[in-house]
Amino acid sequence: MKQLRHTLRAALTILGIVLAASVAAKPVLDKEYKLVEPPQPQPATVNGVEVLEFFNYACPHCYEFEPHLKIWLKNKPKKVEFRYVPAVFNERMIPLAKIYYTLEEMALLEKLHDKVYFAIHQQQLNLTDRAILLKWLGEQAVDTKKFEAVFDSFGVNNKVQRAALMTRNYHIPGTPYVIIGGRYLTGPSMSVSGDGGVDQNRLMQILNELVEMRQSGAR
Repeated sequence: MKQLRHTLRAALTILGIVLAASVAAKPVLDKEYKLVEPPQPQPATVNGVEVLEFFNYACPHCYEFEPHLKIWLKNKPKKVEFRYVPAVFNERMIPLAKIYYTLEEMALLEKLHDKVYFAIHQQQLNLTDRAILLKWLGEQAVDTKKFEAVFDSFGVNNKVQRAALMTRNYHIPGTPYVIIGGRYLTGPSMSVSGDGGVDQNRLMQILNELVEMRQSGAR
């Protein structure tokens, strides 16, 4: 019995070492993350590391990733500045990008960002149809005339053009993808578990590790 306890204790110790090594594993280049070539400069106003999520409201993977991203944001490393960027690959994606930037301009993102996702993926609403969008916004107690004015404004169109340029410059292959410090690209599709699903815990660890690498100046 004593020998059995000793064997079990040794086995548990080894298991602990293996698990600790797994937890501490560094991200694997070209598998769990890629380098952005050429690296993109962070805005001068950023104090620390800028983290960007390129997303699309109509993307089911973005919708699935959103709650996990929010958990990471609540516990993110210090000196990290996060920003959403609606990916724009083609003209069909412009209306949804304009929705995001209009909500941002009207200070309605906190109230309606998640609801846009829900309306598209759970209520099956086509919010790229202006009539449907305005009806839905009215149900959310939004001033639809003001929304339309902002939606069609030069400022919002300029932000969408900037998002399209960033999508190209960062070589975003799809959505969702996360850019860390202008140098690293990763995302749920690069953190696949043994059963073929997304290993969200591993992805959160990769995000933290890449932030640390960027802070340390590692390439």
